[in-house]
Amino acid sequence: MSTHTTHPEIIRRLKRADGHLQSVIKMLEDGRGCLETTQQLHAVERAITNAKNTLVHDHIDHCFDESLFEKGAIEARVLMEEFKAITKYL
Repeated sequence: MSTHTTHPEIIRRLKRADGHLQSVIKMLEDGRGCLETTQQLHAVERAITNAKNTLVHDHIDHCFDESLFEKGAIEARVLMEEFKAITKYL
């Protein structure tokens, strides 16, 4: 896997989400209110979703798009299948 300029930011987002998730677990262990805990859990979920979307778009922009124009017809079909597979995660 190659590294792109967005990867360090994605890593930072995921580390923050991980810390936040640990806080949510602590909230549950401490018996904090369901509404407050759910709001915080939703924030973790959104952070992970945003990181995932950034990663998928980065892959499309840098790996798929550039490779498509450098490959022949057979390789282009393989790349198209990869594109279809990765977009199901959006």
